[in-house]
Amino acid sequence: MSEPAQEQIDRVLAALADPTRRRMVDLLREGPMRAGDLAAAFEISGPAVSRHLRVLRGNALIEEEEAGDDRRLRVYRLRAAPFADLQAWLEEVAAFWTSQLTAFKAHAEGKTRKRKKK
Repeated sequence: MSEPAQEQIDRVLAALADPTRRRMVDLLREGPMRAGDLAAAFEISGPAVSRHLRVLRGNALIEEEEAGDDRRLRVYRLRAAPFADLQAWLEEVAAFWTSQLTAFKAHAEGKTRKRKKK
């Protein structure tokens, strides 16, 4: 994996390390939401919600856009690319472990057969 791709995955994992941000991502999976709607789902202050949104935005996990004529109103939505990169990396890790476990199983079964022959 290239260094820039690994750095992006590091940023995604760091952003998702916080349970509040993971919950925000879960809520945004249902569809775009206003900051106020997101804030209503948590028992934290408005500024805390803004900080979490800033981290998610800064790590390119979400994007914001103006909603309607009111420039103060923002709607947040998930961005697919960072999650696709994370999924690809996780699939590489899973493939590694699958091959390791397959090799271990073959090794263990080979030793068991040799013992039975004696």
